[in-house]
Order: sequence, then C-alpha cells, then structure tokens
Amino acid sequence: MQTDIDPRSLIGRKAFDRNGHKIGTVDEVYLDDATGIPEWAAVRTGLFSRDAFVPLEPSELADDGLHIPFERSLIKDAPDFGVGRHLSPEQELQLYRHYELTLPPPPDRIPDFGRLAGQDDAA
Repeated sequence: MQTDIDPRSLIGRKAFDRNGHKIGTVDEVYLDDATGIPEWAAVRTGLFSRDAFVPLEPSELADDGLHIPFERSLIKDAPDFGVGRHLSPEQELQLYRHYELTLPPPPDRIPDFGRLAGQDDAA
C-alpha cells in the first residue's frame, strides 16, 4: 500500500476481501511505532460484530475502498485486541503469524555518536 496516505482518510472506508466481497468498514488505523507508517487497520465486520485487524501491506487502496488480499474467513478469524488501544509487539507478532506475513526487519540501529569524529585512539 502507498505509505504517503493520510491514515485518517482510511477511516470509514469500505473494506473488501480478495474476492471483492465487502467485509466491513475501516474503524481505526494503527501506525508502526518505529516509522510512523500506517501498518494495520481495524475493520468493523458487522453491525454487532467485532473489529478484525488487517495488514495494510499488501492491501491496496482504491476509489471504492480498501482491498485486502485475503479470504473473508481468514480476516474474520483474525485476533481481536479491541480498538482504541496500542498494539503490543506480541499482538503484532500474532497478527503477522495469523496472516502468514514475513516479519519486517528490525529498525536500523541508532548510530553510536559517543566518539567524536577525529578523536585520537591513543588518548
């Protein structure tokens, strides 16, 4: 999915499974803690139903809504952690496993700036 999309523009959009069947409406969007990029969406799967978390990558945003490349049954069986809360690393791991997605690489290490450029090693 495009990474330059405003996550607020996803909320309220219809969500469709891989076969084009409507599965619900995007309720919330969750950003990656390290990058700030939209990573997961919670899709309300019915009037009195629950939210199913879906990956925004490899989903695609089109004029008619969010197209999620998974079967409806897999989406509806996704772990439900409740909306309005932060997803823990353990919960994200459960979602990656549920959708059989490759885990993203860990964030780049922060460079060690403890040593100033040009410092003499013989100090």
